[in-house]
Amino acid sequence: MTIRVHKLAKELGISSKELIEKLHKLKVDVKGHMSALDDDTAALVKGELGAKPKPRPLETKGGTKAKPKKRAKRSPEPVEGRAKRSPEPVEKQSPELVEGEEIVEEEPPKKDLKILKVDFPIAVKDLAVKLQIKPNELIKRLLGKKILVTINQGLNEENAGSIAEEFGYGLKRLPSKEELLVADHDIVDASKLKPRAPIVTFMGHVDHGKTSLLDMIRKTKVVDKEAGGITQHIGAYEVALKKGKVTFLDTPGHAAFTAMRARGANATDVVVLVVAADDGIMPQTIEAIDHAKAANVPIVVAINKIDKQNINIDKVKKQLAGIDLNPEDWGGKTITIGVSAKTGQGIDDLLELLILEAEMLELKADPDRPATGIVVEAELSKGKGPVATVLVSQGTLNIGDAIMAGLNYGKVKAMFDDKGHRVDSAGPAKPVEILGLSGVPFAGEKFYVVKDEKEARDIVIVRRMEADKKKLEAGSQKITLEDLYNKIQAGEFKELKIILKADVQGSLEAIKDSLLKLSTDEVRLSVIHGQVGNVNESDVMLASASNAVILGFHVAMTPNAKALAKQEGVDVRSYNIIYEAVNDVKAAMEGMLEPVTEETFLGRADVKQVFKVSKVGIVAGCYVSKGSIPRNAVCKLIRGKDIVFKGKISSLKHVKDDIKEAREGFECGISLGIKDIKKGDAIEAIEIRTVARRLK
Repeated sequence: MTIRVHKLAKELGISSKELIEKLHKLKVDVKGHMSALDDDTAALVKGELGAKPKPRPLETKGGTKAKPKKRAKRSPEPVEGRAKRSPEPVEKQSPELVEGEEIVEEEPPKKDLKILKVDFPIAVKDLAVKLQIKPNELIKRLLGKKILVTINQGLNEENAGSIAEEFGYGLKRLPSKEELLVADHDIVDASKLKPRAPIVTFMGHVDHGKTSLLDMIRKTKVVDKEAGGITQHIGAYEVALKKGKVTFLDTPGHAAFTAMRARGANATDVVVLVVAADDGIMPQTIEAIDHAKAANVPIVVAINKIDKQNINIDKVKKQLAGIDLNPEDWGGKTITIGVSAKTGQGIDDLLELLILEAEMLELKADPDRPATGIVVEAELSKGKGPVATVLVSQGTLNIGDAIMAGLNYGKVKAMFDDKGHRVDSAGPAKPVEILGLSGVPFAGEKFYVVKDEKEARDIVIVRRMEADKKKLEAGSQKITLEDLYNKIQAGEFKELKIILKADVQGSLEAIKDSLLKLSTDEVRLSVIHGQVGNVNESDVMLASASNAVILGFHVAMTPNAKALAKQEGVDVRSYNIIYEAVNDVKAAMEGMLEPVTEETFLGRADVKQVFKVSKVGIVAGCYVSKGSIPRNAVCKLIRGKDIVFKGKISSLKHVKDDIKEAREGFECGISLGIKDIKKGDAIEAIEIRTVARRLK
């Protein structure tokens, strides 16, 4: 007989994480809370720990001890076999990081400069007032720098900063209203954080039972059942269980999931990958896995339709192991569980696993602050106007709050939960449908609660102006093969990411293998997604989110994908011959490599005498002993074994005449534009060539 780790933890009255830590101290090798222990090991553990049972602090109400918080701070390492992610606000926006950023911003460019904080662009007359000088004097200085301006003309940060330094001042940009707002929301007080519900997204192949599974969970596991059942379809649902709450995102598919990530949102804590037991791994299953891995989200596999006859679950697990999702009971790290959306079999186990996963992730948020969160989806309703489904990340959203989301703002006039009931507030991880925005925001846009509607309008106006400016700017903001070299030089990219689509699996594997062989230590190539089929919207959104290039072989693009690629600025290349695709990528990668310079010896002249000529300077009387000395050549002045000078020839003469070249066996006069030339020196003429490097 065996017993699971989490079951034994429940018997001992401690958390699964505590038990795993103690098992590791007792030299018992376990990978996670689903690992099994035999009777002898369980008896040993009970003997060691049974004498001092401890209450589970996370399950108590009211005066919860602070010990779990201390333990979490001492042992942030994830338990082996479990993907762990700390609460997003604490990790990304800790007070320590904020303080570090302020130190960098407040450091003056030079120690002796006085810092002035101004808005850019700044008018010449306003800058003159700040610098305590007359505008005419400032304009004169600018003219000296070849900057022609009028008294009311605006100066950018570079020009204003350079001229201010001449007067002993350093200029710093004043933070905008939006930057101040985001900074306020970014500051998180760790002492006020409280546990929140996990946010789970169902993904997988079409017809594998994602929606049916979610409906079964909502119909059978909601604590407060009401007549009428499910009335709202808002794209996110909150399910209340005995051990806690779980929020489920019901997105139309992985394309919507990645569309949110492309806009900077990462709303999901856990992805449940639904795989049908009778079909196994399908094309969209692989796409879903690639999208989840790209978002760095833990994956739990739910093998659905186990109620059917003649199914082979081991075959499905073998397929999962083949795509780096090795099941836990096969010695891997991926949790797999059999379920049935039809009969409800395995639903309890799945939900218990999700609650345990949430405990491992230690998800927390501060409910006592202005709300911020993510727009899950939005639409324009005929009767209600703009309607947005939002998921609160931090704080509590209340009726009457002024909010902004993307290029839209407004005041929350009404809120509805997933059952269609009016609610007055929504805390962390709670999805609600809100009314009152000025327009329809994009999925994945972040929303913020601000002091009043006027402040929200002011920030949105600036955002709209910046958005219009970006539309007018020539060139795409996304990566293309042509501009990769410049971006590598600027330090923006260190690898070339490719999404590969082909007509057949054989061609896909052949191209993928050929491309991966091009990787070097300096420029790395990675195929983040490879699939058979036409280029679709999902591929474009993944490329947009990951800054990747799409290569298609003998495939077409769907009309929607074409429009989306143009909108998102994604580079899509189509090929009919494999080596053409490989050569294009190879050429792009070679363009990223630093070129090398080569020197070719042209000739040598020995300095026989040194003359001082008026209007010319020092001239070396030379005899060309080898090769030739061209007039436009680069020369090296050699004294013994040292190179004294390297540069271009100033003049080359024979007697008094200028010549283009001095050949071997002839005498000539060479001027290098320097005084340090001595009798006995040698002058070597060389040709410097820049040679492009090739991939080996």
